[in-house]
Amino acid sequence: MKSFSHYTGLVLGLFGPGSAAEKTPKPGEVAPPIEGVDQDGKPWKLADRIGKKRVLLYFYPMDGTAGCTKEACSLRDQMSDFNRGNVEVVGVSFDRPESHRKFIAKYRLNFPLLSDVGGIISDAYSARLRPGCDMNRRVSFLLGLDGRIVHVTDALDPAVHISEMRGFLT
Repeated sequence: MKSFSHYTGLVLGLFGPGSAAEKTPKPGEVAPPIEGVDQDGKPWKLADRIGKKRVLLYFYPMDGTAGCTKEACSLRDQMSDFNRGNVEVVGVSFDRPESHRKFIAKYRLNFPLLSDVGGIISDAYSARLRPGCDMNRRVSFLLGLDGRIVHVTDALDPAVHISEMRGFLT
């Protein structure tokens, strides 16, 4: 398996014309209806949350890397704020369920991580780092009770994701 540092050089220059960032679903659009399995192999469906909870669906490159760990731990530490805002947090990466279980256990994460080994969820949200790459770029979507996208954060810095999403909790 290649290390995350192998991919950092790929980030620069990826977001030119026709890039995934241009195809990313936008605020106001209906969120693509996705389903997958979490770290325990349990099914997770967005349709089951519509009308009940807002959803923070965040895509990240890889379990256990520095930025991904920082983002996940920040979400964990602010979960009470997300709960008060009726927001369910769900992470998505290409990592397998066993990797997610280890990541959750090591950092005591308090939200599910979906395993998107085939890339179906990532492709629905144009979250792949680049075509054919089995790794996501860092992009987050806040979905409203009505199933529409409220906000998108597409930044390399995990702190920007947390800051922007917290701004929509009220």
